[in-house]
Formats: sequence, C-alpha cells, structure tokens
Amino acid sequence: MIDILSEDDMRMFGTRLGKLLDGGDTVELIGDVGSGKTTLTKGIAKGMGVDEDVQSPSFTISRMYDASRGLTLAHYDFYRLEDAGIMSDELTEAAHDTRFVTIIEWASIVAKVLPEDRLVVRFSTPTETSRHLEINGMGERSRVLLEKMA
Repeated sequence: MIDILSEDDMRMFGTRLGKLLDGGDTVELIGDVGSGKTTLTKGIAKGMGVDEDVQSPSFTISRMYDASRGLTLAHYDFYRLEDAGIMSDELTEAAHDTRFVTIIEWASIVAKVLPEDRLVVRFSTPTETSRHLEINGMGERSRVLLEKMA
C-alpha cells in the first residue's frame, strides 16, 4: 500500500513510474471518479517525456501522446460506454504493440482483451486529499516493475 498525501505526490509517484515503463506495458487504473487516476496518468506522461498537457479521455474514450524513446502513451477511459465495440479492437492493438504504453481507466468493459501481464493500481480515498494505492503485478514484467518501484 502506498500513501499519497496530495496531488503533487500523485504526480511525482506517476513520474517515477513513467520513467520505468516501456513499450508493451499496460497499467489498469481502478478507482472512483475523482480518485486521482488522471492525475497519476499526468505524472506517468511526464516521466515518459510527454510534452503535451494530458487530459482525461472521459469524453473522447482515448487519447494518444508522443513520448520519448519512440514510445506513444495510449490513455483510455471506458467510463461512459456500455459496450466498447470497435474501441476494444483499438485497445487490443495498442496493448500488444511494443511502441505503446497503455493506461486504461474503467477497464471492466474490456476485461476480455486486457493483457494478462499488467500493473493494476487500485485507488482508495480515505480523506478528501489523501489516497491509498494498492499496486499488483499481474505477470512477470509487471512484477519486475513493482520491484523497481520499491
């Protein structure tokens, strides 16, 4: 369990994680609306060398950002969908492409196409400003990432 005390702490944690992520890595974010998923993603983007301002893809479903080392950050948010439709095909392609780091919010709708090897980050909100993050590695590569984060 990782304790996050502020938005700045969340971004800094994300930046650390973003520096470790590589092509083919997938991160699933689980938490209520307003729990910090997009804030974490902004930090990850910074750690990956993304120069653009990262926005929540809640209304667009997906956003792509050019990162350093020839990587692309693919950020998906399936909150507003009852059926992912063709978006599950796009997600499958991105999540299995070694040029992409894929971040998915509200992934239950696409659970069947998620890669088995992924980091799963669960957000809980004990107070208005603090967060607890529970992070699990669901495969060999993800467990290596967790060890590097420790």
